[in-house]
Amino acid sequence: MKNEQVGVLLISVSLLIGFIVFSFNKALKDIVAESCSHGPSCVMWGTIELQTNISIGLILFILIIGIYFFFSEKKIFHKKKKENKEIFKNLNDDENFVLDKIEEAEGSIFQSELVEKTEFNKVKITRILDRLEGLKIIERKRRGMTNVVILKQ
Repeated sequence: MKNEQVGVLLISVSLLIGFIVFSFNKALKDIVAESCSHGPSCVMWGTIELQTNISIGLILFILIIGIYFFFSEKKIFHKKKKENKEIFKNLNDDENFVLDKIEEAEGSIFQSELVEKTEFNKVKITRILDRLEGLKIIERKRRGMTNVVILKQ
């Protein structure tokens, strides 16, 4: 699931919880108003206030996390690319093209899928990945009959 989707989900959950809490509080206040004969000094009113404050805090916490996820993006590779300018200056066009395809796949792609997306042959992809792995830009992990290519963070 992408960050934006998680953010929307969390924001929706916080709004739903907010609706439920405020509906419940309204009903609870009506019940306490009818049953409490002590007026505003009744202990039940203080309990309602405490529960409301805790609920609002929880709703705001979830809402802030949702907003953070909604506006955050995965830019780990871009940061790394900027930090190590010298390494990336020495890459040729094919290596940069392969890195772009890995990045489009959100930093993880099967080597066989990389062959399909770049339309390079298997030998060329293997040589490019060997060089990138030697420069510690990527790593390959064996998965069945193919490798998973992962951008290092």
